[in-house]
Amino acid sequence: MSERTVTSPALHDEELKKQEDAIKTIRAINDEYTLKTGKKKKYYILTMGCQMNAHDSEKLSFMLSEMGYEHTDVEQEANFVLYNTCCIRENAEEKVYGRLGYLKHYKEINKDIKIAICGCMMQQDTVIQRIRKTFKNVDIVFGTYNIYKLPELMLTNMETGDTIFDIWQEQGEIMEDFHSIRKIPFKASVNIMYGCNNFCSYCIVPYVRGRERSRKPEDILNEIRGLAKEGVKEIMLLGQNVNSYGKNLEKPVTFAELLRMINEIDGIERIRFMTSHPKDLSDELIYAMRDCDKVCNYLHLPVQSGSTAVLTAMNRRYTKEKYLELVEKIKKEIPDILLSTDIIVGFPGETEEDFLETLDVVDKVGYSTAFTFIYSKRTGTPAAVMENQIPDDVTKERFNRLLEHVNSGVEKISETMVGTVENVLVEEINRQDETMLTGRTERNSLVHFKGNPDLIGQIVPVKIKENKIFYLIGERML
Repeated sequence: MSERTVTSPALHDEELKKQEDAIKTIRAINDEYTLKTGKKKKYYILTMGCQMNAHDSEKLSFMLSEMGYEHTDVEQEANFVLYNTCCIRENAEEKVYGRLGYLKHYKEINKDIKIAICGCMMQQDTVIQRIRKTFKNVDIVFGTYNIYKLPELMLTNMETGDTIFDIWQEQGEIMEDFHSIRKIPFKASVNIMYGCNNFCSYCIVPYVRGRERSRKPEDILNEIRGLAKEGVKEIMLLGQNVNSYGKNLEKPVTFAELLRMINEIDGIERIRFMTSHPKDLSDELIYAMRDCDKVCNYLHLPVQSGSTAVLTAMNRRYTKEKYLELVEKIKKEIPDILLSTDIIVGFPGETEEDFLETLDVVDKVGYSTAFTFIYSKRTGTPAAVMENQIPDDVTKERFNRLLEHVNSGVEKISETMVGTVENVLVEEINRQDETMLTGRTERNSLVHFKGNPDLIGQIVPVKIKENKIFYLIGERML
C-alpha cells in the first residue's frame, strides 16, 4: 500500500456538497456489495476521552450510516474500524497502539478491512511518525479539525489504495451542517466553541485542538431549535471552557447571554454545559443559571488541586481561596445546586501539605461527583519537564486517600436526597434488572426505579427511597 498526503484546502461553500457526493458514491458501492452477498458492511467506532470526542463520534456514525454501513459493537465483525483518540493521558495512547498492533495481524487475515484513526492523538507529530513507521495497516489518518471530510477521505482511499494522511495544523471555517446518531434520541450535545486559550501546564489540549473559536449564536440557536423539533428534551452545551464563549465573535456575546437565549426555545426542557473554568465563571453567569428555569442546578467546576502553590504551577490562574469564595457565591444564589469536579494527584512538586489542601477543599465543597486522575506526563507540555516529579508509590497512596474523602462526601450528599421527590428523565431499561428503569435527576444523580418502558424519554417524579452512594433507588410517584 502506497502513501499519499492530502493538504488542507480552504473551506468554502462547496465542501459539504463534496462530502454528500462522496457519501452517495460509497453508498452505491456498499449497496452493490449487499446485493451480491446478502450482507451489509459494518462499522465499529472506539471513542476515547471527553464528551466533545463522543459528540464527534456521533457525527461520524451518521456519515457511516448514510454510506450504507451498519453499526456493530464487535470489532471483529467490522469492515470499517475507526478509533477516535484522546491524548490527555498516556495510557489512552498506549491502548490505541496496542489495538493497532492487534489489527495488524487481524488485517493479514481479513485484507478488505479498512482502518481509520482520528482525534487528538493525530495532532501530534510524534504520533504521526510512529504510525507511518510501525502501523502501515492503517488506511486513513485525520485530526480534530476536519472530521467532516471522512467520506471524501474514504473515497480517495478506495479509489487509490493509498494511505491517506489529512492532518491540519489549524482550524478553518467551522463546519457544523451535518447530523449525528445519538445513543439517547432525546438527549443531544451541541458544540458552542472549539479550542482553548488557557494553556494549563499539564494539558496538551490547546496544542491539539487549537485556539478558542466560538460559533455564532444564531447558528447554535438554529441547531437547538432543530433538535427540539426532533423531540430532544435535554441538551449539553460543549466547549473546553464554555465560560469564555463569545469573546472572539465579531459581535461579542457572553455565555450567560447565550444561556438566556437558549432558555427561551420551546421544547427544550433541560440545559446542561461543560466545562467551566473557575477563573472565567462570572456573576452574570451565576445569575443566568439562577434565573433560567431550564438550566440544570448542576455545575462541573474543575478544581484540579486545593493547593494555591500547585495551582500556580498548573497555570490555573486562581487560588484555593478564590475557588472556595466562588463556590460559596454559587451556593448562595442557587442553594440546591450540586457540584462535580476534576482533581489531579501527583502533579510535579506536590508536597504532602499541598495534598492535604486538596483534601480540605474536597471536604469543604462536598462534591456529588469527582473525576480523579493520577498526573500523566504529556510530552510537549511545561509540566513534563518540571523538576520534582512525584514517585508512583507516593501518588498512588495519595490517590487512594483522595478517593476515601470523595466517596465520603458523595455518600453524604446522596443521603440528603433520601425522602425527596426528584424529577427524573428516564433514559433506558436498567441493564442489570429489566424490571427497572434508569434515568437522571436535574442535578445529574443516577436513579433506578421500577417502571414501564413506555416512560423512556419522559420526565417523571420519583421519590428517593435508598442511597447506594453512586446511585439512588426510587419509586415512581403516581
